[in-house]
Amino acid sequence: MPQQNTGEFDFTAMIDAWSAMTQSVIRTTAAANRATISAMTPPAEAGYSDKNNSSSSSDEAGVKSDSIYRTTTDGAETTDSVSAPIPSVDYSISDWEFERTVDDPAHISVGDVVTFRKTLSEDDVQAFARISGDTNRLHLDDEFAAETRFSERVVHGTLVSGLISAALARLPGLTIYLSQDLEFCGPVGIGDSVSARVEIVESLGNNRYRLETNIRNNDADEIVIQGEAVVMIDTPPTDN
Repeated sequence: MPQQNTGEFDFTAMIDAWSAMTQSVIRTTAAANRATISAMTPPAEAGYSDKNNSSSSSDEAGVKSDSIYRTTTDGAETTDSVSAPIPSVDYSISDWEFERTVDDPAHISVGDVVTFRKTLSEDDVQAFARISGDTNRLHLDDEFAAETRFSERVVHGTLVSGLISAALARLPGLTIYLSQDLEFCGPVGIGDSVSARVEIVESLGNNRYRLETNIRNNDADEIVIQGEAVVMIDTPPTDN
């Protein structure tokens, strides 16, 4: 079912508020956010290979190199994270992939694209159900799901759409979500590879951009979510 925003933004007031708030709280919340992500991430399988890539031929300044340690299903401690390939993200996972056409916030223009790819696993579905509270049996109960129109369990639609946020986070600079419209066009099965693609289609001024956003199920070769987003791209704080 389509989801649409009906309110109008006072963008000038929003920009002023965001700018003031971002500078004062970003450092305070960073550590808490990292801790929360680590706590909510399910046990990961060992044996990842590093597939992260960017259109850049070399790493950008400010890339973090620390790894995040987790426990595998057999109880062994491992690190499935890799050094953040770009300054705008805190860390990456070795089986995530992304590409982008621009590396400098000053050079962002209409037509620039970011694509983010990952496989949505059983662990992802179970973790999202626990985190969100969406324990719909369609996502969790094989026998129940077999009797539905889908004939099998499917990934939560909101979990799938979250990959758009992952792609936006890989735009150069500090991306701040202002709005998102979505239409869900098809299901994603557990274990399917999906790609989120965001393309800048309009500059709205004051570092605001309108983007076309969609998600493709690579296994089914079809668009499963489409919509539009508006973001503001701030200058990120300088690391100490």
